[in-house]
Amino acid sequence: MNTFLGYALPGIPYGCDFALMAVGLVITFRTTGVFNLAFGAQAFAAAFIFDLLVRSQGLPVWAAFVVAVLVVSPALGWSFDRLLFRHIPTASTTAKVVSAVGLLIAIPQTLPVLFGSTPRLDPPSLWLDPSRIVFHLFSTPVNGGELSTTVITVGVVLAVVVFLRRSPVGLEMRAVVESRRLAQLQGIDAARVSAGAWALSSAMAGLAGVLLLPLTAELVPSDPLQFTSLLVAGLTAAAVAGMRSITGALGAAVALGVLESLLRAVLPSGVLAQAVIPAFPFVVLVATLVGSPRLRQLERRADPLVGVDPPPAPPATSVRDRRLEAPMRWGFRLLVVAFVVSGLTWVPGYWVTSLSEGLALSVVFLSITLITGQSGQLSLCQATFAGIGAFGAGQLAAHLGLSVLVGAVVGGLIAAGAGAFLALLAMRISGLLLTLLTLAFALFADQFLFQYTWSGGGLSGVVVPRPVIGPIDFGSDRSFMMLALVVLMLCAGLVLLVQRGTTGRYLAAMRGSETGAASLGINLLRARATVFAMSAGLAGVGGAMFGSLYHSVSAPSFDYVYSLAFVVVVVSTGARRVEGAIQAGMAYALIALALTYAPSRLDGIEPVLFALGAMTYAAHPEGIVEYQKRKWLARVSRLLAAADARRGAPGARPGLVGTSEAAHAGHG
Repeated sequence: MNTFLGYALPGIPYGCDFALMAVGLVITFRTTGVFNLAFGAQAFAAAFIFDLLVRSQGLPVWAAFVVAVLVVSPALGWSFDRLLFRHIPTASTTAKVVSAVGLLIAIPQTLPVLFGSTPRLDPPSLWLDPSRIVFHLFSTPVNGGELSTTVITVGVVLAVVVFLRRSPVGLEMRAVVESRRLAQLQGIDAARVSAGAWALSSAMAGLAGVLLLPLTAELVPSDPLQFTSLLVAGLTAAAVAGMRSITGALGAAVALGVLESLLRAVLPSGVLAQAVIPAFPFVVLVATLVGSPRLRQLERRADPLVGVDPPPAPPATSVRDRRLEAPMRWGFRLLVVAFVVSGLTWVPGYWVTSLSEGLALSVVFLSITLITGQSGQLSLCQATFAGIGAFGAGQLAAHLGLSVLVGAVVGGLIAAGAGAFLALLAMRISGLLLTLLTLAFALFADQFLFQYTWSGGGLSGVVVPRPVIGPIDFGSDRSFMMLALVVLMLCAGLVLLVQRGTTGRYLAAMRGSETGAASLGINLLRARATVFAMSAGLAGVGGAMFGSLYHSVSAPSFDYVYSLAFVVVVVSTGARRVEGAIQAGMAYALIALALTYAPSRLDGIEPVLFALGAMTYAAHPEGIVEYQKRKWLARVSRLLAAADARRGAPGARPGLVGTSEAAHAGHG
């Protein structure tokens, strides 16, 4: 018995570390209705501010705690509600998750701009010294960090439970989440309650960050992965608790910590332990997401008064005068010719590399056009599919001697198979649960799948050579750029064929309403598997081209953070059109190149620019860039129609102009 307790007891404080994330996610979901993927980034920001105040400003620990956790963190949450989430209370799950992903990308990248990127060693502890053994329990030493984490976590969780269940404010928070409109009919100030809920959940994030701070030997301002590494365990515990029970999340997190501690002690060191222990939380998470009836109820629940809202304003539609069609078509052709001529002649070599990167990323981004823009499914693992394609092409070239282009096709097919498998695994879930499943897959690939020599090449990575077609060697950067352009045009043509065909209509119907699509006889499982497979295949081909451009890739090249950033970039420019994906890829590469001329403090600020655009997704699901472009085209169309009307020309279309103005007015 003592041996068992000796193995199990260290898992309790370890599980409390998980609980900080799990309970914070549940509290945010229960009190705001938003699954706050930015929770880890908020925790990271609070931890950094706490460390800065203690060591750089010389404040006492208690004073730094008050400022970081009780002042700055709630103020940050209040600003999120005031500036963003208050305006999208009835928006779709996809819109809310995209907004949270935008915050997750933006928050950590602003810290180096404000405070520099110098790593900070040996962060301070909030309460007890982690290096000092406080006492022994059943011959197991308990240090100060473990004791303080356990005591504070349990105490705060119990206090929050009492607050939400017993206090009038807590009951109002729960009522607003269940039905914002019914709560308002009862005289509850929903805006005030929602702001308070965001302040509370953000304070929890700040507390989590400060308590987890002693676990990090080095705090890097631009690297929130030190905290998001606990995201898998936190997601798992929150999912086991059905995203509803705070005490359930605490218990599940502690149980997960104990089980993982037992596995570490029981399994013999070697390949088995290295394979089982990292995969254990993912297995539990996937099984919970797929098999939990409680979680599926979250997708079916709806506000009983949702039908009283007027229909949302339509997206800014393409209202284009017919006389603009030919200039736009020929303008695009001239742009392609100018791109080719410039790339082959005067553009500097280092710009050619960035342009080629933009072309390769555009292929990856086309996969988001299919999965999110066309079908309305939000996938957070597209960079993982790109990694499968890149590693597949490199491994096939190294071990079987296949051409990289053939390897890219085969790697794309392997990625397509992985996408289809993921869709079949998620056959009974949709919406938020499907998004979380794709995130779990991305994290699983980062921490497990890509870490072996047979997959991601281990620490050395995988060599992906440049392709050779007969006598044509694409070893030079300029020739490779032309090849990347051809691949992009072929992939873009494929996506256009899908969008304009029967499959595209099925996917558009599914995006509008899965229930309505099913009532029309559309097989949702087949449609979802098809779009996941096609999008994963496109991402795999793009990943292979990316790897071939830089000659080698490794697991960090396709970290899950890139999947989040890719979604943010594409929805900013326009996820529903092929040109939006191409604009996103080129802008992502060229802005990164332009920032190399800026002060080093601005390194990494590029995703923040797109994250700000992603936060407008709820109001402009077609993308803020696409919205502004179409708005400009509609203005030109109105001017042409007005000129025709003054001349009495028969080509005037005043009714169409009025439709355009109404559509734009609906978007404020």
